[in-house]
Amino acid sequence: MTDWSLEYEGYDPDLEPLREALCTLGNGAFASRGAAPESEADGTHYPGTYIAGCYDRLTTEVAGREVTNEDLVNAPNWLVLRFRVGRGRWCEPSACELLEHRQELDMRRGVLTRHIRFRDRSGRTTTLTQRRFVSMSDPHLAGLETTLLAEDWSGRVTVRSGLDGGVVNAGVARYRALRGDHLGPPEVEAVDAETIALVCETNGSRIRIAEAARTRVTRDGGSPIAVGRRFVTDGGLVAHDLAVELTEGVPVTVEKIVALATSRDPAVYESGVAAKEWVAHADGFEQLLRQHVLAWDRLWRRFDIRLDGSERAQLILRLHVFHLLQTGSENTIDLDVGVPARGLHGEAYRGHIFWDQLFILPFLNLRLPALSRSLLAYRYRRLPAARWAAASAGYRGAMYPWQSGSDGREESQTLHLNPRSGRWLEDASRRQRHIGIAIAYNVWLHYEATGDIHFLRFRGAPMLLEIARFFASLCVYDRATDRYRIRGVMGPDEYHDGYPDREERGLDDNAYTNVMTVWVLLRALAILELLPEHYREEIGDALGLTREELDRWDSITHKMTVPFHDGRIISQFEGYADLEELDWAGYAERYGDIQRLDRILEAEGDSPNRYKASKQADVLMLFYLLSAEEVVELLRRLGYGFDVDDIAANVEYYLARTSHGSTLSRLVHSWVLARLDRERSWEFLLNALESDIADVQGGTTAEGIHLGAMAGTVDLVVRGYTGMVTRDGVLWLDPRLPVELSALEFSVHYRGQRLEIAIDRGHLRVRSRPGLAAPIRVGLIDEIVELSPGDAREVPIDT
Repeated sequence: MTDWSLEYEGYDPDLEPLREALCTLGNGAFASRGAAPESEADGTHYPGTYIAGCYDRLTTEVAGREVTNEDLVNAPNWLVLRFRVGRGRWCEPSACELLEHRQELDMRRGVLTRHIRFRDRSGRTTTLTQRRFVSMSDPHLAGLETTLLAEDWSGRVTVRSGLDGGVVNAGVARYRALRGDHLGPPEVEAVDAETIALVCETNGSRIRIAEAARTRVTRDGGSPIAVGRRFVTDGGLVAHDLAVELTEGVPVTVEKIVALATSRDPAVYESGVAAKEWVAHADGFEQLLRQHVLAWDRLWRRFDIRLDGSERAQLILRLHVFHLLQTGSENTIDLDVGVPARGLHGEAYRGHIFWDQLFILPFLNLRLPALSRSLLAYRYRRLPAARWAAASAGYRGAMYPWQSGSDGREESQTLHLNPRSGRWLEDASRRQRHIGIAIAYNVWLHYEATGDIHFLRFRGAPMLLEIARFFASLCVYDRATDRYRIRGVMGPDEYHDGYPDREERGLDDNAYTNVMTVWVLLRALAILELLPEHYREEIGDALGLTREELDRWDSITHKMTVPFHDGRIISQFEGYADLEELDWAGYAERYGDIQRLDRILEAEGDSPNRYKASKQADVLMLFYLLSAEEVVELLRRLGYGFDVDDIAANVEYYLARTSHGSTLSRLVHSWVLARLDRERSWEFLLNALESDIADVQGGTTAEGIHLGAMAGTVDLVVRGYTGMVTRDGVLWLDPRLPVELSALEFSVHYRGQRLEIAIDRGHLRVRSRPGLAAPIRVGLIDEIVELSPGDAREVPIDT
C-alpha cells in the first residue's frame, strides 16, 4: 500500500460491502460502487450506481400509517460482465479455489484494478484482470476492461456483457421494509453488432435514465477478433453473449464502454438518443483512460495535500479528497445538485443533503470556488420552498429542511427504525432548524474567500437575509428576563429531541442555535452595509425589509438568551443542568461499543433525553465555526461574562459526556483542541481519519461514506492546524502543527490568486503563482502583507 493507493489482498465476504463503498468510482455526475462485475445484490455484494440529483418518491404503509420517502435512485447496473466455459455455469471466482485475489484503488489515476487467479471444479486455472474507471474527463462515460488468460487449458468461453435495469433500492437493511422499486420496466434494444441500450423511467419523478454499452474483444495488444454474438434479454437485463475462443497462454481482452444519460442532463434532446450517440462516438478504453487520468492530474494539482510525519494520515487524507471529488467535481458545476451526506456511494440517509456541506464547502471555497458557488445555487433555487415552509409553520423568511432532495421540501422521516429494539419510533429530527445557520455560514465564508459581490447580491444575500428573518421570527421576547428565546428546536446533538417530562418534542434555548442566530443576524446587517447602495435598495425593496424589522434584529443581537450552569459552562439547552449523569463506565462495560447510546437506551425502555449524554458535539460547535475571540465577543455583546480561558473548561466538560455517535464528533473535538492541546487533537484526528476506512461504526460505511467527516478532516489539517481564517478581506495564517507533522504543503485559491503554502518546523512560506489578478492581503502570524501575482514571503514561526 502506498500513499496513493488503497490495496486489498485476499477475499473476505464479510468485508466486501465496506470495500465496495471505499472503492466506489465517480466523476461528480454519477458514481458506481466497487462491486465485482459478475456480482448481484445478494447480502454480500451490492452493485449500485447513483446519479447526482436523480430522486424518486414512493409510499409505504408502516405501522398503520402511510410513509412517503424520497430516495437517490439506484440506477441500472452497467457493470454486468460474466463468463462461463462451454455450457457450464456462470463462473463466480469467489466460489472457486482462489489462488490469488488482489484489488487496488489507484487514487492518483482514478482507476480500480482487480486481479484474480483461480482454479475451477474441472481443475482449469484462469487469471482474470480487470480495470475500470468512471470518466472524470467526460461525465457521461465509463469503461471496464477485462483480460482473461487460460493458463493450462484452451476452449470456448461465453462472455455476457450487459446492462441490468431490474435493480431496486435495497442497500440499507433497516429500509428494506419500505418500497424501493423506483424504476419502471426498461425498454431494451440491440443497437448494432457491438452495442446494446436500455432506457427506463423512475416511477414518480419520471426521470428517464438511459445506458448504452459497446463491447469489443481483442488480443495481441489490441487486435480485434471476430466473435459470435447473441442478443439476450432476461427480465430487466439486456446483454450480448459473446462466443470467444481462448488459447492456453494467450490473453484475450473484453473492452466495455458505457454511456449514461438522463432527462435531467443539459444539452440533451432525449436521453436514449444521447446515450447511443455518446457511446458511438466514444474512443477506445486506452484513449478514454488517458484523458480521464489527465483530468485527475489537474484536480490533484489543485487539491492535493502533502505532509511529512505520518504515512497513514497521508493515505487517508488523499482517500478523503478522492471521494469528495468523486461526489462533487468540475462536472458538478452546471448541475442542480447538492452534496449528499453519504456521497454517491450508497443509500444511507436516502441520498439526502443535510448540514454536512457546513464541513465541505469551506474546503472547496479555497480550492474550486466555482463548485462551492454551484452547490450554494442548489440552496438558492430552493429558496421559494423554504419560504413556503416557513409560512406554513407560521414564521417569516426561509425555513430550510433538515433533509433535502429534489425540490427542497422536508424529506426527513416521520418514523425511524431502531434496529436494536425492532421498534418504529417518532422522528423529530426536522426540528434541527440550525440547518439554516449552516447555509448562512457557507454563504458568508464563500464571500470571504472570493470577494464575489455579484454572488452576494444575486444569490448569497437573498438567502442569508431570508434565513436571518426566519430565525428572528423564531425568537420570542420574554418580558420577565428582558431577553429573546427560541423554543422547540433541536441542536446538533440528536440524542436530545425533547424533555423527559414533556410530551411535545423540541428543546428551549439550545445554546448553539441561539448564539449562531445572533451571528447570522449580525452577518445579515453587515451585508446590508457591505452592498453598494443601489444593490442595497434593490434587495431591500425585493424582500420588503423595513427599519423596524432591522431594529428588531439588532435588539436580538444584544438580548438573546444563552443558558449557563456550574459557573461559566454554557448549557447545551435550558434545563440541561437538571438532567441525570449517565453511568458511562457501566454502559461501556455492559455493551462495549456505546457510540449509538440512543438505540441502547431505547431498547432498554429508557431515553437519552434523561441524561447529560451527547451523541456529538453541540455547544462545542460554536468553537468549531467561530474563533475563540468571536465567541467571547458575541457572548459579551449579549451581556454574559465569558473569557477565552473559559473555553477549555467547556471543552473538557462536554468531552466527558459525549459518545461520538456521529463521525463528525471526533472531527469537531479535534478542531477545538487544536489550540488547547495539540497532542489530544492529533489523537482525535487519527480516530476521525479511521472512521470510514476502518468502519469504526460497525457497518455504516458499507451504506455510504461519511462525506462531511471526510472533507472535515482535510479541512482541519489545512485550516485548523494552520490557523487559516478568511476575515475582513485578509487571509490569515498562524500555524500550530502537531508534533507528529514535520512539514505540510498545499495550495489555495483566494480572491483570484493561487497561493502555494509550505510549513515546516521553523518557517511559513507563501508564494503566489504568476498571473493576472489584483493584489491580495495576507496575514502572516500578526503582520499583514500585500501579495501580487508572482510574489513570495517567508516568515519564521515558533512551533
